[in-house]
Amino acid sequence: MKLVELKESIKNIIIEIEGEVAILTMNRPKALNALNAETMQEMIKIMECIGLDDSINGVIITAEGKGFIAGADITQFVPLDALGGRDCSELGQMCCSSIERLEKPVIAAVNGYALGGGNEVAMACDIRIASTNAVFGQPEVNLGIMPCFGGTQRLTRLVAYGVAKELIFTARQVKADEALSIGLVNKVVAPEELLSSAKEMMSTILTKAPKAISMCKVAINRGKEMDMVNALELERDVTGLLFSTADKVEGVAAFLEKRPAKFIGK
Repeated sequence: MKLVELKESIKNIIIEIEGEVAILTMNRPKALNALNAETMQEMIKIMECIGLDDSINGVIITAEGKGFIAGADITQFVPLDALGGRDCSELGQMCCSSIERLEKPVIAAVNGYALGGGNEVAMACDIRIASTNAVFGQPEVNLGIMPCFGGTQRLTRLVAYGVAKELIFTARQVKADEALSIGLVNKVVAPEELLSSAKEMMSTILTKAPKAISMCKVAINRGKEMDMVNALELERDVTGLLFSTADKVEGVAAFLEKRPAKFIGK
């Protein structure tokens, strides 16, 4: 199914397509875009569709209203017992992993609050651009629970180990400038420049060979879970695949002929 065909069945996420880029806007502003089960299931469907849609080569995730995603929808936690809590965690992890595993670049354009599940969604993206009014945090211990959509794992891989523990243990929220200084975000811009900055960066990425970007993401994401010997073998394997592509032939020829490359994604 093409992404454009999925749009009408999605209620909580606005889908816009600009050329090769899908712009996904979280759209539950009255709840500060808190993640309920329906929204997470929709995100999984969208990522599956984008993965199969050759007309889409990049994704930007942003939000309506004053917050990016203020967290999970806490009202849905009330009736959950141990098994329900585990199922909730599994759904949230599936949602975030669907973003991380997509073999196409994903940029989070973060405005306002990115707390709990919101920070976890942002961390699942490849690159995070924050507006100056963005706020990040993992406040779950205030509720007697823990980050469970991947937060205990992704945060420790993005920032220093001790910093991740501090933020999780204290539930302290950090503003955009501190998030930049600890490596949680890549760039901070004025609110009115947020989406245009994300589009500009994605535009730069999309001038490169799509298969090469895809394989770089695979090698980086899978390699971080491996020891160095196996990670380097993975790098060799995906390099071999890229050397068999038409884009490799074009890229090398363009370089030698001193002209811009015209990649076709094959």
